[in-house]
Amino acid sequence: MRTATKLPRLALLVYGAPALPLAALTLPLYVILPSFYAGVIGLPLAQVGTILLAVRLADALSDPLAGILCDRIPLPPGRRRGWFLLGAVPAALAAWMILTPPTDAGPLYLLGWGLALSLGYTATIIPYSAWGAELADDYHERSRVAGVREGMVLLGTLVAVSVPAVADALGAVDQRGALAFLAAGIGISLPLLALLAALRLPEPPPGVEAMPGLREGLGPLLRNRPFLRLLAAFIVNGFANGLPATLFLFFVARVLERPDLQGPLLFLYFLCGIAGVPLWLAVARKTGKHRAWSIAMLGACTVFVLVPLIGRGDLAAFAAICVLTGLALGADLTLPAAIQADVIDVDRLETGTRRSGLYFALWGLATKLALALAVGLAFPLLDLAGFEAEGTGEDGLGVLVALYSLLPVALKLVAIALMWRFPLDKAAHDRLVADIADRQA
Repeated sequence: MRTATKLPRLALLVYGAPALPLAALTLPLYVILPSFYAGVIGLPLAQVGTILLAVRLADALSDPLAGILCDRIPLPPGRRRGWFLLGAVPAALAAWMILTPPTDAGPLYLLGWGLALSLGYTATIIPYSAWGAELADDYHERSRVAGVREGMVLLGTLVAVSVPAVADALGAVDQRGALAFLAAGIGISLPLLALLAALRLPEPPPGVEAMPGLREGLGPLLRNRPFLRLLAAFIVNGFANGLPATLFLFFVARVLERPDLQGPLLFLYFLCGIAGVPLWLAVARKTGKHRAWSIAMLGACTVFVLVPLIGRGDLAAFAAICVLTGLALGADLTLPAAIQADVIDVDRLETGTRRSGLYFALWGLATKLALALAVGLAFPLLDLAGFEAEGTGEDGLGVLVALYSLLPVALKLVAIALMWRFPLDKAAHDRLVADIADRQA
C-alpha cells in the first residue's frame, strides 16, 4: 500500500500565507467596489455593472496565456515560483490605485485600473495554484494543501471585511479612508509573503517527457472527462455563489434596512467559512471530496430557500443564514480545488507532463466568467426593475431577493447533479497515481 507523505505544517503555512493578501485583493472587486463606485463616487449602477463585466470578459483572455507561460517558460526561480513573484508587485500596485481613486474618478479610471488589477491577479494566482497542486500527489493530502490555502483566503477576506472598523478606530472618517488602509496592507504584505514562499518551498520537476505542442495538447484536455465535468459544475456553482456575493451589501441595506450591519454580517459569514474548512475536510475523508461538496451545496440550498421570508428587522434569522451558508462556503472553496488537482493527473498520465498551469488557467477563466455573469446579470436587471443603490422605496426589492436567493438555489441543484456520482474518488485516484508511477519507471 502506498503511504502518503505529509507536508510539514510550517511548509503548509508558508505556502498558504500569500493567499491572505490575494483574498483581500479580490474581495473589493466583487463586493466593495460596485457599491463604492456607485454610492460614493457617483457612477450609475448599470454603468458600474457593465464596466466590471467588461473587465472580467477582457481579463478572461489572459488566463490561458498565463497558464501556458508558467507551464512552458521557466524563469530563474522556477516555472511556478518565478511567474508567481513576477505577478505579485503589479497586482499590489493596481490594488492601491483602484482602492484610492481621485474624487473625480470616472468610468475610464475604473475600467483601466480594474483591468490592471485583474491582469495582475491572474499572473499571480495561476502559477500559485498550479504550484499548490504539485506539492502533493496523495488524494487526501491535496485536500490539506487546498484547505490551508483556502483557509487563508477566508482569513484574508475576513481581514478585508474588518478594515472599515479598524480604520474608524484609527481615525479614518469615511469609506475612502478604510479602503486606503486595505490598499496599504495589500501593497506591503503580498510581495513580501510571495518572496518568503518562493525562498522556502521547493518546486516539483515539470515531468518526464517533453511538453506537447498547443495543438497536440488540446486532445488530452478534451478527452479528460472528469475535468470537463468538474469544470461545468464549478461554473454553475460559481454563478450561484457570485449572485449573493455581489448583492449582499444591497440586501442588508435595503431589505433588512440595516446598512450599519453590513460589515459585521460579512464578518460573521466569512468567520463561519473558516470554521467550515476543517469540518468539510473531515467529511471528505469519510465520504470522498465530490460527495462532501455535494452535501455542502445541498445544505446551502436548504438555507437559501428561506431567504424570501426575511424582512425588515429579521436580524437573528439572517444571522443564522449567514452562519449556515458560511459553513458551506468552506466546502465551496476547498474541495473543488482539491478535486482539480486530482483531475490534472488524468492529463499527466496521458502526456507524461505536469500542465497544471493550463488547467488552473481554465479554472480561473471559469471563475471569472461565472462572477462576470453574476455582475452583468444582476445590476442591469435591478436597474430595469427600478432599484436604486441609495434609495428607500420598494421598487426592485422583489427582484433583489429573487436574484440573491432563489436563482442560486436552482443553479446549485444543477451543480449537485453533475458532482454526486463523480467518477474520480480515492480508489480511482490511487489507481491513477500507480499508473503514472508505472509510466515514469
